[in-house]
Amino acid sequence: MSRRPGCRLNDRPFCADLSRDNDEPLAATASRIDHWFLIEYRGLWTHDALPGSGLSDQVKAHLRRQVSSVKNGRLLFIRRPDRRKRPELVVFAASSIPGEEQLTRIEVGDYEQLRGIELREGEPAGHPLFLVCTHGKHDPCCARYGRPLYEGLRDELDPEWVWQVTHVGGDRFAGNLVCLPEGLYYGRVDRETAGSVLDEHLAGSIHLDHYRGRSRYPFPVQAAERYVREQTGLTGIGDLALESVSRRDGFWEVSFDAAGRRHSVLVERETGELTLLTCNSGPKRPRRFVATPA
Repeated sequence: MSRRPGCRLNDRPFCADLSRDNDEPLAATASRIDHWFLIEYRGLWTHDALPGSGLSDQVKAHLRRQVSSVKNGRLLFIRRPDRRKRPELVVFAASSIPGEEQLTRIEVGDYEQLRGIELREGEPAGHPLFLVCTHGKHDPCCARYGRPLYEGLRDELDPEWVWQVTHVGGDRFAGNLVCLPEGLYYGRVDRETAGSVLDEHLAGSIHLDHYRGRSRYPFPVQAAERYVREQTGLTGIGDLALESVSRRDGFWEVSFDAAGRRHSVLVERETGELTLLTCNSGPKRPRRFVATPA
Protein backbone atom coordinates (compact mmCIF):
# COMPACT_ATOMS: atom_id res chain seq x y z
CA MET A 1 0.00 0.00 0.00
CA SER A 2 1.48 3.33 -1.01
CA ARG A 3 1.41 6.40 1.18
CA ARG A 4 1.41 9.92 -0.19
CA PRO A 5 4.27 11.98 1.29
CA GLY A 6 3.06 14.07 4.21
CA CYS A 7 -0.20 12.16 4.71
CA ARG A 8 -1.27 9.24 6.86
CA LEU A 9 -3.08 6.14 5.67
CA ASN A 10 -6.45 7.87 6.22
CA ASP A 11 -5.27 10.69 3.92
CA ARG A 12 -5.26 13.22 6.76
CA PRO A 13 -2.14 15.39 6.95
CA PHE A 14 0.31 15.00 9.79
CA CYS A 15 -0.32 17.79 12.29
CA ALA A 16 3.35 18.83 12.28
CA ASP A 17 3.39 19.09 8.49
CA LEU A 18 0.25 21.22 8.48
CA SER A 19 1.62 23.51 11.20
CA ARG A 20 4.89 23.92 9.35
CA ASP A 21 3.22 24.52 5.98
CA ASN A 22 0.98 27.17 7.55
CA ASP A 23 4.01 28.80 9.20
CA GLU A 24 2.30 28.64 12.59
CA PRO A 25 4.35 30.66 15.10
CA LEU A 26 6.39 28.67 17.61
CA ALA A 27 6.55 31.46 20.18
CA ALA A 28 4.75 31.12 23.52
CA THR A 29 3.89 27.42 23.19
CA ALA A 30 6.06 25.80 25.89
CA SER A 31 4.23 23.74 28.52
CA ARG A 32 4.08 25.30 31.99
CA ILE A 33 6.41 23.20 34.17
CA ASP A 34 8.62 24.18 37.12
CA HIS A 35 9.58 20.76 38.45
CA TRP A 36 10.38 17.69 36.36
CA PHE A 37 10.35 14.06 37.45
CA LEU A 38 11.86 11.74 34.85
CA ILE A 39 11.57 7.98 35.29
CA GLU A 40 13.47 5.57 33.06
CA TYR A 41 10.72 3.20 31.94
CA ARG A 42 11.55 0.38 29.53
CA GLY A 43 8.06 -0.99 29.10
CA LEU A 44 5.52 0.02 26.48
CA TRP A 45 4.71 3.71 26.33
CA THR A 46 0.92 3.87 25.97
CA HIS A 47 -1.01 7.02 25.04
CA ASP A 48 -1.21 8.00 28.72
CA ALA A 49 2.19 6.94 29.95
CA LEU A 50 1.84 6.52 33.72
CA PRO A 51 -1.73 5.14 33.90
CA GLY A 52 -1.00 2.70 31.07
CA SER A 53 2.34 1.52 32.43
CA GLY A 54 3.08 -1.78 34.11
CA LEU A 55 4.08 -0.10 37.37
CA SER A 56 2.27 -1.30 40.48
CA ASP A 57 -0.57 0.77 41.87
CA GLN A 58 1.56 1.51 44.93
CA VAL A 59 4.42 2.88 42.82
CA LYS A 60 2.04 4.95 40.71
CA ALA A 61 0.45 6.42 43.83
CA HIS A 62 3.85 7.29 45.30
CA LEU A 63 4.93 9.00 42.08
CA ARG A 64 1.72 11.00 41.93
CA ARG A 65 2.23 12.16 45.52
CA GLN A 66 5.74 13.29 44.69
CA VAL A 67 4.51 15.34 41.75
CA SER A 68 1.58 16.85 43.65
CA SER A 69 3.91 17.94 46.46
CA VAL A 70 5.29 20.74 44.27
CA LYS A 71 3.71 23.47 42.18
CA ASN A 72 3.64 22.94 38.42
CA GLY A 73 5.26 19.51 38.56
CA ARG A 74 5.26 17.00 35.71
CA LEU A 75 6.12 13.30 35.62
CA LEU A 76 7.50 11.93 32.36
CA PHE A 77 8.99 8.65 31.25
CA ILE A 78 12.39 8.57 29.57
CA ARG A 79 14.36 5.85 27.80
CA ARG A 80 17.48 5.10 25.81
CA PRO A 81 17.57 2.04 23.53
CA ASP A 82 21.20 1.35 24.46
CA ARG A 83 20.23 0.88 28.14
CA ARG A 84 17.65 -1.90 27.77
CA LYS A 85 19.86 -4.51 29.42
CA ARG A 86 21.46 -2.29 32.06
CA PRO A 87 20.74 -3.53 35.61
CA GLU A 88 20.05 -0.10 37.08
CA LEU A 89 17.23 2.34 36.33
CA VAL A 90 17.77 6.09 36.33
CA VAL A 91 15.55 8.78 37.84
CA PHE A 92 16.17 12.48 37.25
CA ALA A 93 14.55 15.43 39.00
CA ALA A 94 14.96 18.99 37.79
CA SER A 95 13.95 22.48 38.85
CA SER A 96 13.54 25.07 36.09
CA ILE A 97 12.96 28.06 38.38
CA PRO A 98 15.45 30.79 37.34
CA GLY A 99 18.16 31.11 39.96
CA GLU A 100 17.23 27.72 41.42
CA GLU A 101 17.95 25.50 38.42
CA GLN A 102 19.21 22.08 39.34
CA LEU A 103 19.28 18.55 37.97
CA THR A 104 19.69 15.51 40.21
CA ARG A 105 20.05 11.80 39.52
CA ILE A 106 19.19 8.61 41.41
CA GLU A 107 19.73 4.98 40.40
CA VAL A 108 17.46 2.15 41.55
CA GLY A 109 17.54 -1.59 41.01
CA ASP A 110 13.84 -1.99 40.17
CA TYR A 111 10.64 0.02 40.02
CA GLU A 112 9.38 -1.08 43.43
CA GLN A 113 12.35 0.70 45.03
CA LEU A 114 10.81 3.97 43.87
CA ARG A 115 8.27 3.66 46.69
CA GLY A 116 10.91 4.47 49.31
CA ILE A 117 12.62 7.32 47.49
CA GLU A 118 12.18 11.08 47.57
CA LEU A 119 12.79 11.79 43.91
CA ARG A 120 14.25 15.27 44.47
CA GLU A 121 16.93 14.09 46.90
CA GLY A 122 19.37 12.68 44.36
CA GLU A 123 22.96 13.70 43.70
CA PRO A 124 23.79 16.49 41.22
CA ALA A 125 23.83 15.04 37.72
CA GLY A 126 26.80 17.14 36.68
CA HIS A 127 25.56 17.61 33.12
CA PRO A 128 22.58 19.00 31.18
CA LEU A 129 19.77 16.88 29.76
CA PHE A 130 18.38 17.06 26.25
CA LEU A 131 14.97 15.43 25.98
CA VAL A 132 13.45 14.54 22.62
CA CYS A 133 9.78 13.60 22.49
CA THR A 134 9.38 10.31 20.62
CA HIS A 135 5.98 9.38 22.08
CA GLY A 136 4.39 7.93 18.95
CA LYS A 137 1.49 6.35 20.84
CA HIS A 138 0.46 9.86 21.86
CA ASP A 139 0.94 11.38 18.41
CA PRO A 140 2.54 9.90 15.28
CA CYS A 141 4.46 13.12 14.59
CA CYS A 142 6.43 12.66 17.80
CA ALA A 143 7.87 9.41 16.47
CA ARG A 144 8.06 10.53 12.83
CA TYR A 145 10.20 13.57 13.64
CA GLY A 146 11.44 12.82 17.15
CA ARG A 147 13.28 9.58 16.53
CA PRO A 148 15.57 10.92 13.77
CA LEU A 149 16.28 13.96 15.95
CA TYR A 150 17.14 11.76 18.93
CA GLU A 151 19.51 9.66 16.83
CA GLY A 152 21.23 12.77 15.51
CA LEU A 153 21.71 14.26 18.99
CA ARG A 154 22.91 10.95 20.39
CA ASP A 155 25.64 10.88 17.76
CA GLU A 156 26.73 14.45 18.57
CA LEU A 157 26.67 14.43 22.38
CA ASP A 158 27.54 12.22 25.31
CA PRO A 159 24.77 9.58 25.25
CA GLU A 160 24.16 10.22 28.96
CA TRP A 161 22.92 13.68 28.05
CA VAL A 162 20.28 12.68 25.49
CA TRP A 163 17.07 10.77 26.24
CA GLN A 164 13.78 10.00 24.57
CA VAL A 165 10.81 11.32 26.54
CA THR A 166 7.03 10.97 26.63
CA HIS A 167 4.59 13.75 25.72
CA VAL A 168 5.96 17.23 26.47
CA GLY A 169 3.20 19.20 24.73
CA GLY A 170 2.89 20.74 21.28
CA ASP A 171 2.85 17.61 19.12
CA ARG A 172 2.39 19.73 16.00
CA PHE A 173 5.78 21.36 16.61
CA ALA A 174 7.71 18.07 16.37
CA GLY A 175 10.62 17.46 16.53
CA ASN A 176 10.43 18.82 20.04
CA LEU A 177 13.52 19.30 22.17
CA VAL A 178 13.56 20.29 25.85
CA CYS A 179 16.78 21.43 27.53
CA LEU A 180 17.08 20.86 31.27
CA PRO A 181 17.46 22.10 33.89
CA GLU A 182 16.49 25.46 32.36
CA GLY A 183 13.25 24.15 30.83
CA LEU A 184 13.85 25.65 27.39
CA TYR A 185 11.61 24.32 24.62
CA TYR A 186 12.58 24.15 20.95
CA GLY A 187 10.33 23.05 18.09
CA ARG A 188 10.67 21.91 14.48
CA VAL A 189 14.22 20.79 15.20
CA ASP A 190 15.72 18.22 12.84
CA ARG A 191 19.14 16.72 12.15
CA GLU A 192 20.14 19.71 10.04
CA THR A 193 19.19 22.39 12.57
CA ALA A 194 20.00 20.53 15.79
CA GLY A 195 23.69 21.43 15.65
CA SER A 196 23.11 25.18 15.74
CA VAL A 197 20.52 24.86 18.53
CA LEU A 198 22.93 22.76 20.60
CA ASP A 199 25.94 24.99 19.95
CA GLU A 200 24.10 28.08 21.11
CA HIS A 201 22.60 26.37 24.14
CA LEU A 202 25.93 24.97 25.30
CA ALA A 203 27.40 28.45 24.85
CA GLY A 204 24.68 29.86 27.13
CA SER A 205 22.44 31.36 24.44
CA ILE A 206 18.97 30.77 23.03
CA HIS A 207 18.45 29.88 19.37
CA LEU A 208 15.45 32.07 18.64
CA ASP A 209 14.51 30.57 15.26
CA HIS A 210 13.30 27.36 16.93
CA TYR A 211 12.51 28.71 20.40
CA ARG A 212 9.07 27.84 21.79
CA GLY A 213 9.57 29.34 25.23
CA ARG A 214 10.66 28.72 28.79
CA SER A 215 8.56 26.30 30.83
CA ARG A 216 8.82 28.46 33.96
CA TYR A 217 6.80 31.23 32.31
CA PRO A 218 3.07 31.30 31.47
CA PHE A 219 2.24 31.87 27.81
CA PRO A 220 1.91 35.69 27.95
CA VAL A 221 5.34 35.97 29.59
CA GLN A 222 6.82 33.61 27.02
CA ALA A 223 5.51 35.88 24.26
CA ALA A 224 6.95 38.95 25.97
CA GLU A 225 10.33 37.31 26.50
CA ARG A 226 10.54 36.33 22.84
CA TYR A 227 9.64 39.86 21.74
CA VAL A 228 12.21 41.54 23.98
CA ARG A 229 14.94 39.17 22.85
CA GLU A 230 14.12 39.78 19.19
CA GLN A 231 14.08 43.56 19.63
CA THR A 232 17.24 43.82 21.72
CA GLY A 233 19.36 40.94 20.46
CA LEU A 234 19.75 39.70 24.05
CA THR A 235 19.91 35.95 23.53
CA GLY A 236 21.88 34.88 26.61
CA ILE A 237 19.82 32.49 28.72
CA GLY A 238 20.32 34.69 31.78
CA ASP A 239 20.14 38.07 30.03
CA LEU A 240 16.55 38.78 31.09
CA ALA A 241 15.08 38.63 34.58
CA LEU A 242 11.31 38.74 34.93
CA GLU A 243 10.40 41.81 36.95
CA SER A 244 6.60 42.04 36.93
CA VAL A 245 3.41 40.77 35.30
CA SER A 246 0.05 42.56 35.52
CA ARG A 247 -3.30 42.31 33.76
CA ARG A 248 -5.26 45.33 32.60
CA ASP A 249 -7.81 46.16 29.89
CA GLY A 250 -7.56 42.73 28.33
CA PHE A 251 -3.77 42.90 28.06
CA TRP A 252 -0.88 41.58 30.09
CA GLU A 253 1.88 44.04 30.86
CA VAL A 254 5.17 42.21 31.31
CA SER A 255 8.46 43.80 32.36
CA PHE A 256 11.94 42.34 32.26
CA ASP A 257 15.17 43.68 33.70
CA ALA A 258 18.32 43.44 31.59
CA ALA A 259 21.44 44.65 33.41
CA GLY A 260 19.51 47.46 35.08
CA ARG A 261 17.45 48.44 32.04
CA ARG A 262 13.70 47.85 32.10
CA HIS A 263 11.89 46.43 29.07
CA SER A 264 8.08 46.51 29.19
CA VAL A 265 5.78 44.77 26.73
CA LEU A 266 2.02 44.45 26.24
CA VAL A 267 0.68 41.02 25.34
CA GLU A 268 -2.74 40.24 23.88
CA ARG A 269 -4.37 36.88 23.37
CA GLU A 270 -5.66 36.15 19.88
CA THR A 271 -7.23 33.20 18.11
CA GLY A 272 -5.11 31.51 15.48
CA GLU A 273 -6.05 29.92 12.18
CA LEU A 274 -7.77 26.55 12.02
CA THR A 275 -5.25 23.74 12.34
CA LEU A 276 -4.79 20.26 13.78
CA LEU A 277 -3.47 20.55 17.33
CA THR A 278 -2.69 16.83 17.17
CA CYS A 279 -2.95 14.15 14.50
CA ASN A 280 -5.91 12.68 16.38
CA SER A 281 -7.97 15.85 16.82
CA GLY A 282 -10.34 17.74 14.60
CA PRO A 283 -9.54 21.25 13.32
CA LYS A 284 -9.31 23.82 16.10
CA ARG A 285 -8.17 27.41 16.51
CA PRO A 286 -5.20 27.61 18.91
CA ARG A 287 -4.61 30.48 21.27
CA ARG A 288 -1.88 32.89 20.23
CA PHE A 289 -0.14 35.50 22.34
CA VAL A 290 1.09 38.58 20.51
CA ALA A 291 3.47 41.13 22.05
CA THR A 292 3.80 44.84 21.26
CA PRO A 293 5.72 47.70 22.94
CA ALA A 294 4.14 49.00 26.14
